[in-house]
Amino acid sequence: MAVTSQQIADLAGVSRGTVDRALHNRGRVNPEVAARVLKIAEDLGYRPNTIGQALARTKQGFRLGAILQSSETPTMQDAAAGTRYAAAELRASGLEVELREVQGRDTLQVLRQIDELTAWGANGLSIAAGNAPELVQRIDELHRQGIPVVTFNTDAPDSRRLCFVGMDNYRAGQTAAGLIRQMLPGGGLVLPIAGHVNNSAHNSRLRGFLDTLKGGDDIQLLPSQPCFDRDDYAHEITQHTLRENPSLACVYITSNGQRGVCRAIDDERRKGRVRVVAYDLNAPNRQLLKSGDLSFVLDQMAFQQGSRPLHILYHYLLSGETPEKELLYTDILIRTRYNSGGEV
Repeated sequence: MAVTSQQIADLAGVSRGTVDRALHNRGRVNPEVAARVLKIAEDLGYRPNTIGQALARTKQGFRLGAILQSSETPTMQDAAAGTRYAAAELRASGLEVELREVQGRDTLQVLRQIDELTAWGANGLSIAAGNAPELVQRIDELHRQGIPVVTFNTDAPDSRRLCFVGMDNYRAGQTAAGLIRQMLPGGGLVLPIAGHVNNSAHNSRLRGFLDTLKGGDDIQLLPSQPCFDRDDYAHEITQHTLRENPSLACVYITSNGQRGVCRAIDDERRKGRVRVVAYDLNAPNRQLLKSGDLSFVLDQMAFQQGSRPLHILYHYLLSGETPEKELLYTDILIRTRYNSGGEV
């Protein structure tokens, strides 16, 4: 049976990542630890056939493409910053990254960007995807061509992508429901606002929220409405609801558009009486938390979502190292004005 890097790690008393860095001479490893790892590998006869090919490939350089949807939103700009940071980290290893940004949710534009990036010579792709059949089919075609795809932020679970990096959105919706139960112990009227109707992440957050609040308490749910990540739509929805339902106690928004929600509450002189639970600790939301317009923010670590796929693709292409899991969930972090960074 072939010796694995995990076996070497166990014998050396280090992590698999440390073994990988020592064997492939990348990243900082204590010289004594590196010597111990190499000695164990030699004693066990660890001779992966991929190493020589990988080192030759590194000298030649290889290319990765990254595609973001809804790039106009603060959340995806944080993800883009993560992608650029990872690209800068890996540039010394011969990596080239081409970042493409798509406004809104536009499957046809994503498919067009995939075609352009593969023509450019991309060896792997990181995609803020979605489960549209056309996109699933294209990811499967890339798999057959030997071009791995890592999805992030929004998954394509029916495809043959290598893995997904992002929030467990259903559980995030359940978390939001639990927070609202704590905020409204005596019950109250709640307005759920979703984002794009074809965004599986937004829909999972809504579904987890609604499933958790079904029955058992005095919280009443108004019909959910989509705002398509737009502040003006969210403002109009919230303002109309406040005028029709003066007893509104809370707004839960699964997407961008929270600034429009908060502005409508302020316009109707209801600030402090209507709670708002939103997503993502970006710069605008930090200000809204600080001012008391937002009660809670559920952060999905967008920067990490943008950066991690490039490292996964790099190690997969370099040495065949596969992700430890298919679903690499980022933490669901509950942020308030007191733990959002900066002074209150």
